[in-house]
Amino acid sequence: MSDERPTVRPVTLSRMAELTHACEGVSRSTEDLEDELDVSHRRARETILEAKRISLLEEDDSGEEPVYTTTDVGLSFLSAIRDEDWHQVSTILETRSPHYGTFIEVLGDLENAGLDTLLAQLEEAREFSPYSYNQTSVEVLGDWAERLGRVQRNAFTGNYYLTDQAAIPTNFHYLLLGVYDDLEERAGVDLRQRYLSIPRLREETCERLGCTRDDFNQALLDLCQQNVGKLELSGAPMDTAAKDATLGIKRIALSEEDGLVSTSQSTQQVMAGVEQYGKKYYYLAVHDRDIEYTQEAT
Repeated sequence: MSDERPTVRPVTLSRMAELTHACEGVSRSTEDLEDELDVSHRRARETILEAKRISLLEEDDSGEEPVYTTTDVGLSFLSAIRDEDWHQVSTILETRSPHYGTFIEVLGDLENAGLDTLLAQLEEAREFSPYSYNQTSVEVLGDWAERLGRVQRNAFTGNYYLTDQAAIPTNFHYLLLGVYDDLEERAGVDLRQRYLSIPRLREETCERLGCTRDDFNQALLDLCQQNVGKLELSGAPMDTAAKDATLGIKRIALSEEDGLVSTSQSTQQVMAGVEQYGKKYYYLAVHDRDIEYTQEAT
């Protein structure tokens, strides 16, 4: 397997963390890592070579077979994972991975994009470099970025976009009404509905603003509390279509099993509503458009 592979290898963040931890403070051969991680030779080599490219591991080939040790960059990577500082993990990858860094840069220029558009722009950006992209590599990089919270992907359209922790503007209420109107209009003139799905409102609004889902949820709850009688949150039956999504929402969390630093990864395809005082709501109704919004002090 060549060190010069132009595309990113299909390696998960969880496997990268396990490999880097296995080589922390000790030199390991490929065979050692196969046993330690309980993976095939091919999978071990793929992960080793990608970790080397990102500078998480260094190779010593002075003996009969190469051995690998975690670098200072790898130690910083592990430290950020142990702290569950996913922003720092993403920053390390942006700096060290030529594929991931370009992925984030190009997506920032595009603001939001579907897979085909993003792939075309990435190929153009790396036209004169030794690196390249295909659909699989974009999906791998998107998986890393989404789990780390650097990127979100609209669960209904599949569009990627960068997230901004300070993206809830003071005119959030007007922007939300605009999204509400657009979604209502798409239902058709004869199918206009007072109650609209909060998951759909959230996905559309987050894509337009680049805000996180958690920040949207808090802003919506604040807005409803500030406009009682004008906005109404409504529950839903267990089988409501409001909970369905085309794509899953990807998460990551620290997992230390048997002393091996790793991450647990999940993909949830059932969309959450918002929760207030122990009750869950999946629909929003606008009864009066003359609403106000004051951002809560943080």
